[in-house]
Amino acid sequence: MARKDRTSWRTDLTLYLDDQPGELGPGRRRAWQGRHNIAGLCAITTGGGQAEVHILVQDATSAFEPCRTPASRSPAEQEVIVLDMEDRPGALGEVAHKLGKAKVNLTTAYLATHTRLVLAADNPGRAKAALS
Repeated sequence: MARKDRTSWRTDLTLYLDDQPGELGPGRRRAWQGRHNIAGLCAITTGGGQAEVHILVQDATSAFEPCRTPASRSPAEQEVIVLDMEDRPGALGEVAHKLGKAKVNLTTAYLATHTRLVLAADNPGRAKAALS
């Protein structure tokens, strides 16, 4: 379960990359180095030689620009809910039950640092209300 009063809104940046070694490597590393603390990350290969990388950062505006490269699709951003979670069995199930009961469909879910759950939903307002 989420800890009381520990829900916040943040921005998730989504990068669309070629699924090959080095895509998160030198060019992007130099652009990010020393500028942004990555609070959460999820990377998935989506088939067809493509990968989707979700990055949770504090300041989405300044983090957005280093993600752009001439060869890649423009990064996307979405508003996400960040929940401070208890580190115990059943905590995720309780959150999923509340969201399901409210008929909220999750489009993205991953863990961030400090046992935080990052959620994007088809109806963010309803998701936040269900978790309040």
